[in-house]
Amino acid sequence: MNREAMLNAAVLLALVAVPGWALWAGEPFTITLATRAVIFALAAVGLNIALGLGGMVSLGHAVYFGVGGYAMGILAWHAQSYTPLVEALAIPGTKSMPVIWLVAVISSALAALVIGVLALRTSGVYFIMITLAFGQMVYFFAISWPAYGGEDGLSIYVRNGFPGLNTLVPVQFYGLCLMVLLAVLALNWRLARSPFGLALNAARQVPQRVETVGLDPTRVKLVALVISGAVTGLAGALFADLNRFVSTTMLSWQMSGEIMVFVIIGGVGRLFGPVVGAGLYVILEHFLGDLSDYWQVFLGLILLAVVLFGRGGLVGIVAGRARTHG
Repeated sequence: MNREAMLNAAVLLALVAVPGWALWAGEPFTITLATRAVIFALAAVGLNIALGLGGMVSLGHAVYFGVGGYAMGILAWHAQSYTPLVEALAIPGTKSMPVIWLVAVISSALAALVIGVLALRTSGVYFIMITLAFGQMVYFFAISWPAYGGEDGLSIYVRNGFPGLNTLVPVQFYGLCLMVLLAVLALNWRLARSPFGLALNAARQVPQRVETVGLDPTRVKLVALVISGAVTGLAGALFADLNRFVSTTMLSWQMSGEIMVFVIIGGVGRLFGPVVGAGLYVILEHFLGDLSDYWQVFLGLILLAVVLFGRGGLVGIVAGRARTHG
């Protein structure tokens, strides 16, 4: 077992052990913090599919995060207010998590498809700017959408339900989010080793090689971006459920930047890199945020150190520079 595999196993063990330790120590709020970290990690894994595998630097992933959140908020709001989602067809809202997740994934995937078709006509800094522009467009649309709270957002009174679980119990909701994260990590691992993943990696490095075997590198990247958006949208639905509130801040460019920071600090292209980055972010936010309003300075110093001296992120520093998804 190489060092990265050992580190991945240690991170996984820590994720499983957190709720047990929190209950033993009488620190239930730690479970909520861990749930926040797991959901952020899920969003970052989504970005890592586009960035780590496909080399697409996107500053618009908050679009998918927010679309997933609003999919949850709109469906749950109509369910709690007993008003139909579509008046003419009498389609009701729902508080069923599986249904909400499906809607969030489909909505985010469609958003990624539309953005990707246009953004992938460009590359480099132009791709970054187009994804950022789309993010700002959706953000200001949500602010000016009074039917669903506008700038004030949407409040959901009771957490949505999952069959066989009481999602209001923090440890059960954490376990559910952790299972989703592990399933997506398994998908990412399998995707990286599949023929599609190899084609995507080739499209990232030398697009001409992909063309010589009869594949369209733009189409390959588009599929990856759609998968990436769907995963990040699922994270958005879970994040909205955790807070029982949907806000336009989920769509802001700052959120896109935070998701990018999770990936860079943990390690771009590393399987557990987004998990490590998101976990460190939540830890710093919680413990240093109580000491100073300028705790982001410390985060910035860590990011600077990683970019200058550890290009493989924290996982790369521990495991060595070889880039792997194992």
